[in-house]
Amino acid sequence: MLALSLAAAAPAFAVLGGDLSSVQADQARLHASARMIPTQKYTVHEMQTARGTLIRQFVSPAGTVFAVSWQGSTPDLEHLLGDYFDQYVQAAQAQSSRRARGVHIDTGDFTFESGGHMRFVTGRAFLRSKLPSGVSSDQLR
Repeated sequence: MLALSLAAAAPAFAVLGGDLSSVQADQARLHASARMIPTQKYTVHEMQTARGTLIRQFVSPAGTVFAVSWQGSTPDLEHLLGDYFDQYVQAAQAQSSRRARGVHIDTGDFTFESGGHMRFVTGRAFLRSKLPSGVSSDQLR
């Protein structure tokens, strides 16, 4: 019964601003191959889904997901962005009339960037307030 309920659960991603346990649950839910890449100031948890999407979740030494990035098909942004999804939707709707090829949102703390085409998108989202000391947003790809 438990296996059936887990298999039926909608795919979820580590929530931006969430903790390390959400990253570990994602691998099981997505049946994704995963690897952990430690750096001096944070750890990258990288997952490859069966559909070929590469998802990177950047985790601070305190265990907080401070950034996520993806390439491949667009992941479920509502789950990926968590509490920041509404900010994304509002800003993306405001930009839709500008015919931009990509989406760039910067609210001061929450930053979202995405672009590409229908079958291959790259993107990232991060929280400036959660970046570990000495980490630049340029490192979050």
